[in-house]
Amino acid sequence: MNAILLGSLATSLCTALGALPALLFNNVTHRRRDILLAFTAGIMVAASTYGLIPAALKLSNLWILTIGTLLGTAVLTILELIIPHQDPGHHPHNEKNGRTSSLMFLSAMALHNLPEGLSVGVSYGSSSQDLGTIVALSIGLQNIPEGFLTALFLITHGMRRRWALALAAFTGVLEFAACWAGLRFAETFHAVIPYGLAFAAGAMLFVVYKELIPESHGDGNERAATFSFIFGLLTMIGLTHFLR
Repeated sequence: MNAILLGSLATSLCTALGALPALLFNNVTHRRRDILLAFTAGIMVAASTYGLIPAALKLSNLWILTIGTLLGTAVLTILELIIPHQDPGHHPHNEKNGRTSSLMFLSAMALHNLPEGLSVGVSYGSSSQDLGTIVALSIGLQNIPEGFLTALFLITHGMRRRWALALAAFTGVLEFAACWAGLRFAETFHAVIPYGLAFAAGAMLFVVYKELIPESHGDGNERAATFSFIFGLLTMIGLTHFLR
C-alpha cells in the first residue's frame, strides 16, 4: 500500500513540479509549446500501447479489450460534449474573456486527468506487479510538461502567478483522486480490471488523437512535433523496458 500511495502521489505532484518553471515565463513560442504537447502525446501512446493494452490482453482477450477501449473512447467523447471546456489555443484571447477562457481550460485539464488517474489506479489494482509502477512513471513524466503548459496558459490569460501554480497543482489533485477511485473499484470488482485497463487506454488515446496531436500541428511545426512525439514514445518504451 505504501508503494501505491507513493506512486500515485508522485504522479500527481509532477503536475505541480512542471508548473514551477512557468512562473519564470511570460510566454512560450508556439514551436516550443507544440514540441511539449507532442512529447506528452508520445508518452501517453507508449503508456497505452506498451503498458495498458498488453496487460488487458494478458488478463482477458481481444473481445474484452475492444469493448473496454471503445467504452473509454465513448465516455470521453460524451464528457467532452456535455462539459464546457477549452483546449490551449493558438491565438491570444482578449482580457475580457480571460477568466472564462481560464475556467474552460481548467475543465479541459480535468477531463484529461480523469483517464490518466484511472489508468494508474487500475494498473496498481491489477495482478501485474510492475504495471502500476510503469504506468505511474509514464503519467508522471507527461504530467510535467502538462503542468507547465497549464500554468503558462493561466498566466498569459491574466491570472496571478501564485493562483496559476495552485490551480495547476489542483488538476494533479483531481488525478490523485481518480487514481484512488480506480484502485478501489479494481479491488472491489476484480473481474472488471481488464475492462478498466482497456477503458483507460481508449480514453488516453482519445485525448492524444483528439486534442494533443491536432494542437501540436496547428502552427506549421508538424515536423518538429512529429520528432518530439517519436522521442517521447521511445523514451517511455525505453524506461518501461529497463523497469521490467
